[in-house]
Amino acid sequence: MSRRSRAVSAIGILERRPNIPRTINVGSLLPCADNSGAQLLKIIQVHGVKTRRRQHPCAAVGDLVSVTVKKGPIDLRKKPMHAVIIRQKKPWRRPDGTWIMFEDTAAVLVTPEEDLKATEIKGPVAREAAERWPRIANAASIIV
Repeated sequence: MSRRSRAVSAIGILERRPNIPRTINVGSLLPCADNSGAQLLKIIQVHGVKTRRRQHPCAAVGDLVSVTVKKGPIDLRKKPMHAVIIRQKKPWRRPDGTWIMFEDTAAVLVTPEEDLKATEIKGPVAREAAERWPRIANAASIIV
């Protein structure tokens, strides 16, 4: 057996996700929290989630998901797009011991190159999503 180099293991440590409960299922309807014109989004896929057989992929704060616009302008509807979850209702515990939850679960539309489609974000953004997506942090008015 070959030994892994320290560089590979160090990268794995840096990319470790915080322990946020994955409670947003595929098929969920979410409000869109930006000024792109989309109002209601439906999750069709969660990127980067590996599950076992017959287990549905679920998303949490900071995850990249594929969505379709269910309510909004006709040019945005009926096309698969990317979005990032910025808030969730389910409370979770941060490593410093504080518990955090939001009033609603919301997402913002992003391009495949991970740029925001909109120019501003309505409402607060979770710190976990802002750390993972710096362009969302730049557009956010409140980071909690």
